Amino acid sequence: MASFDLELVSPEKLLLSRPVEMVVIPAAEGEMGILPGHAPMIVQLRGGVISVTEQGKITERLFVAGGFCEVTPDRVTVLADDATPVTSLSKTEAAARVATAEAAYEAAAASGTPEVRELAMDSLLSARAMAQVAEAA
Repeated sequence: MASFDLELVSPEKLLLSRPVEMVVIPAAEGEMGILPGHAPMIVQLRGGVISVTEQGKITERLFVAGGFCEVTPDRVTVLADDATPVTSLSKTEAAARVATAEAAYEAAAASGTPEVRELAMDSLLSARAMAQVAEAA
């Protein structure tokens, strides 16, 4: 089957770099499947799971807290704010992130600018997505 190069990069390191058959990303507009030959685009990511398919089955599932993805017909580059294998997610850590993000959003809602509130809401939604994935894992 045809493949394309996938690179997943976090601020700390290069997490993944290899040919894959398909990847599903959590785009801001919704889940987006990418196959070889996909139209070029740049999309914003929301908190969610990236699923990597190789040899007809999902081989990797990584939670990303957000970021961007560049798609070309023969390469996909994911620039993730934070990436964690789904199997490594902790329910306790996810719950703590939700509590921290809720407090930050309440503070931003009380005295922040619209931009600050939006960033706080993005962080809260990402933390809630992490909690859902950790609960299901």
